[in-house]
Amino acid sequence: MPQNVVVVGVQWGDEGKGKVVDALAEHFDVVARYQGGANAGHTVIVDGKKFIFQLLPTGVVRAGKAAVIGNGVVVDPEALWRELAALEEAGVPVGDRLRISDRAHLILPYHRGHEVAAEAARGDGRIGTTAKGIGPTYEDKAARRGLRTCDLRNPEEFRRKACLVLEEKNRLAAALFGGSAIEHQDMVGRYFETAQRMVPYLTDVSAYLNAEIDRGKRVLFEGAQGTLLDLDHGTYPFVTSSSAAAGGATTGTGVGPTRIGAVVGVSKAYATRVGSGPFPTEAAASEGERLRERGGEYGAVTGRPRRCGWFDVPAARYAARVNHLTALIITKLDILDPLAEIPVGVEYELDGERFADFPADVQDVERLSVRYQTLPGWQQPTFGLKDYADLPQQAKHYLQFLREQVGSEIAMVSTGPERDQAIWLNESVVSRQ
Repeated sequence: MPQNVVVVGVQWGDEGKGKVVDALAEHFDVVARYQGGANAGHTVIVDGKKFIFQLLPTGVVRAGKAAVIGNGVVVDPEALWRELAALEEAGVPVGDRLRISDRAHLILPYHRGHEVAAEAARGDGRIGTTAKGIGPTYEDKAARRGLRTCDLRNPEEFRRKACLVLEEKNRLAAALFGGSAIEHQDMVGRYFETAQRMVPYLTDVSAYLNAEIDRGKRVLFEGAQGTLLDLDHGTYPFVTSSSAAAGGATTGTGVGPTRIGAVVGVSKAYATRVGSGPFPTEAAASEGERLRERGGEYGAVTGRPRRCGWFDVPAARYAARVNHLTALIITKLDILDPLAEIPVGVEYELDGERFADFPADVQDVERLSVRYQTLPGWQQPTFGLKDYADLPQQAKHYLQFLREQVGSEIAMVSTGPERDQAIWLNESVVSRQ
């Protein structure tokens, strides 16, 4: 049976998964997004043209590839139509290649308002959300009061359910945040007019994907965010609201775990994080600023500056275990080109004792001290290289060090934003067998 593969972030997201999925999609028939919402910005550059994906799987930019939005994704109809329109304008028609799960939950306007109010109410304890309504939508999903895409098939029932939820939301907003009431009929009517355009795309995604696999087709599962933002396994509560780790591919699409053959983890050659929360290997202000400017480390969706630091071996080793990684893909190696020395965080200490794993308690993560090993830089350009033999010797040594420390082989190294700016060390991980 052809192999199906999950692509997952190893860090706090923003690892370059968009470029990686686009590069790998050549070997697959279907690309399926399994979690998150329009808060994830995946950037793809093809022949100098930039595409920023938020909801659509990035593999859709390749002609002939089917694109699936799984039930684990929360869908904002307005964001979806903007994204589809931008693709059409860029000459990438999606047409009937898109399928949206009829079990996916809908982001409604009140979710965005709720998130803004809740974040403001936290004061200094702000999580640093994107205010896209993602968290409140997942809250409603877990509370069993959410609206799903399948509800759009029955207009009257949709309006009835939406009005009931709005009544409850108005009471909560008034009690908790002093918010003003939302007019039921007006908001629901306008929203439904936009959202019901999704109905032709609605599919039982589990049935579709399993049937495609039965036919010998290959599926590439695309995660948003990263393992350290996973709701269960990340730096809680400074996490996203869904299962960003590889296990989310199963629950987020309805494809059983035994049908997935490999998990590929994507990590920068250094580390970044957006928003609040612990970051053990965060660089000093001046060093972090140099990494940020050289790497263009600003959010694709929000434009927020990313915090920058050094590769964190214990965190990567933790992500490798949680996801049972088959291989790593290292991105943005070229950003380190000018450095004479490159620190790598190799071990944690907590209360004076060595700490081999990643703590569950976020307060313990914040108190960690990091032991670094400094490796020599190569101070030669690696941008755009496509052959491992052309890498400077010290760059090869750096990659070998990461491989040995994390315990996962490196299948590919990205040397630039274009899909062909990459060095393959082991393409068999994803190529057709």
